[in-house]
This record gives sequence, C-alpha cells and structure tokens, in this order.
Amino acid sequence: MKRKFTAALLAGTMVMGLMATGLSVSAEENRTFKILSMWAEDDNDSGSILKDVTEAYKQENPDFDYEIEVVSSDNLKQKIATLAASNDLPDVFAYDAGTPLIELIDAGLVVDVSEKLEALGVADQIDSGAAGFLTNLSLTEDLYALPLGQNIEGFWYNKALFEQAGIEAAPTTWDEMLEDAQKLLDAGIQPFAVGGADLWPATRILNAYVMRKGGVDFMDLAYAGEKKYTDEPLVEAAAMLQDMVDKGYFGVGATTVDMNTAANMVMNGEAAMIYNGSWYVSSLNSDANAAGEDGIGFFNIPEVEGGVGTITEYSMNCGTILALSSGKYDEITDGWLEYFVTHVGNYAMNEQGSFRGYTISEMPETVGTYTQLVSDELDKVTGSSAWFEAAMDSELSQIAQENVQTLMNGDMTPEEYAQSLQDIYDAAH
Repeated sequence: MKRKFTAALLAGTMVMGLMATGLSVSAEENRTFKILSMWAEDDNDSGSILKDVTEAYKQENPDFDYEIEVVSSDNLKQKIATLAASNDLPDVFAYDAGTPLIELIDAGLVVDVSEKLEALGVADQIDSGAAGFLTNLSLTEDLYALPLGQNIEGFWYNKALFEQAGIEAAPTTWDEMLEDAQKLLDAGIQPFAVGGADLWPATRILNAYVMRKGGVDFMDLAYAGEKKYTDEPLVEAAAMLQDMVDKGYFGVGATTVDMNTAANMVMNGEAAMIYNGSWYVSSLNSDANAAGEDGIGFFNIPEVEGGVGTITEYSMNCGTILALSSGKYDEITDGWLEYFVTHVGNYAMNEQGSFRGYTISEMPETVGTYTQLVSDELDKVTGSSAWFEAAMDSELSQIAQENVQTLMNGDMTPEEYAQSLQDIYDAAH
C-alpha cells in the first residue's frame, strides 16, 4: 500500500537543500544538548523518564550540559515546524509517529536511528515489537524514532462500581458494554469518563468501534483511497459516540473534561470506565490510585455485531516518539543515545512498572498487579491497529479532532462528521 502525503506542515522552507543533507555538525566543546518535550519533568510518566535518565547520564558525564524545554501537546507540531523552517531543530524532540514523522523523514530532517544504534552496537536494546510497529507506521525499513511506550489500549474499569451495579463480569461485546453502562447509570453511577477536552480520547473511542466493525486496517485503507471515511464503519462509530453522549453515559459536559481528570475519576470511584492506554499503569501504580492495587480491571475493545474485528486484536501504540535532528547529530548525541537506550527500559520498569519499548535486563523481583496485567494482555495480541489519526496528514488529523467535539455536542450529524473527513481527503488527493 502506497500513501500520498501533503507537505503543509513543512511550510515549504523545510525542504531546502541544506536541511535535506542530514549532515551532522562537529561536536562543540561544552555545547548545550537541547531536548524539546511535551511532558512536565515531574509527571511520573514520560517526562520523568526523559529527565531522570538524562540527568543520570550527566552524573556520569559532568561535562555534558543539557536543557529541556516543555511545550504543550497542542503547540508541539507548530513549534517543530517553526524550528525546522529556521534549521534549528533541537537535538532530541518529542513528536507524533505516523504521517507527521514521515514528512520529516522525507525532508531529511531526522536521523536514521537504526543506523546509529547499529554503529553503537546497541540495536538490540529496542524491543523488536516496538521497532516493527514504528517502522510500519513510517513505511520504512529502518527506524527513525525512539519509542516511549509499548502500549495496548482498551477499557479500564472500577471493580467496586461494577459490583455495586450488579455487573459480574467485564463485557466481551459492544452491546454487553452498553447494557452494563445502562445498569451503572440506573444505579446512579456515571458509566464512562472521557477526556473530551483533549480531543484525542474521543477519537480513540471512534477508532475502537471502527477497528471492530471494519477491521484493524480500515483507517489505513481509507487514507490509501481504498475505503472511504463515509463508509459504514466510521459513520456507525460516529453515531455510536453521539448516542452514548446523548444517553448520559459520559456524564455532564463530556467535552469539557480533560484526560487527567477523567483518569482520576475512575480511580476515585466517580466514573466506572475509561478508554485508555497501558501508560495508565504509571498512575495505577502510584498513590493517586484510590482504588488500590487490584481495584481497577481491564478489558479489550469488545466485539461489534457484524464486524470483522476480533477480541485478540488490540489498538496499540508506542507513545509519542522521540526523534533526533539530523542537522545536530554529533558525538555528544552519540553518547546520550547509547546511554538512553541501554538504561530507559530498566528505569521505566523498576521505577514505574511500565513497558517503554526497550529491552529489560533488570526485572524487579516482583511486579505490580497492573504491570502483570499489561504483560498478560501483550501475550494475547494476534493483530493490531494504530490510533485513529495515525494514517492522516496534519490537516485531516486536525479536522478529525476538532469536529469530534462538535459531533459529541450534537451540532453535527454522524454523516456530516464522516463527510467532513472525506472532503478534506478529496481536496488533498
């Protein structure tokens, strides 16, 4: 399958000959190694990992100077576009896998990570599953990004609230899940929390339904022009999401709640279910989880009647990735890269109980309930889908996310939502 891509994000100037060379600069003594992040440095998640592993490297290499700049996820793409246009990308930066990264690869702006890791003798530090997932997203044989997660996605639920509503087992079909949602609502319990204010949590629910109805490759095929966004799976998904909002399954003001608040609602017993990724384990393993070490359960996306997706197919991702500037790469980057890939897997597992897409050589003697849960689910995977916008270019992704709130608020029909995506796609192709 061959995709066509627009270069809107690159704003023309990003493909200048100088920038496309990929030549590394000579190492400057005591230069500052710059990292652009979208996570707070103390967030007990990716931000902590990036800061703590880099700081540990500095402790062993006192002459290494670095600074981390944090931007919001909403501003990340524009920030990268601006820096790329001025040939000033930071040494390492957070970015989105899939189409956004492909645009940087095509412009020669990011490093072939596989090549560098092979030269350093540490290529085996990247988990093969994570590497395969990322190369599939970038349509390349080599790896052009570092993973920051090895995640499955699905529904997490508060066991005590299920018991309170008389629900004895997690659902395996979408219809069963909706029946459970009504039982919860009848018991005075909000069935779902959703971080609609952050947009992507809502499109994740669309994707969940689409991959069960139309298959794990439906969104890829739509972007390749072999399916249409106006086909039944996506229109049904949009109708399902809107109906769930209308029935009150997401509570009041679903589009005004951010994802952190939504995740806390389930741990605190304020809502019964949430669609989330296994990065959630970092919070579940922390003191913030009022439900305790076995109070939250997980079930994979339920099957949809008449759909082609199966219960052993998972929505998966490798987190927001880290890319390395080809224009800044030098011996200093070499040193940081070798240290990071050889230490981050052990750090994440031992400090957070999370899988980050790296080899783990120092497993803790015991792992927490939630970490073991994720490990068990990973063993069940027979197929996977990426997230809703993974195959979309920047403009299409923006419309998909902006309009999902309009859909949820009832100001756009499911058919209009699907058509809005198809219109943007047709205009670009």
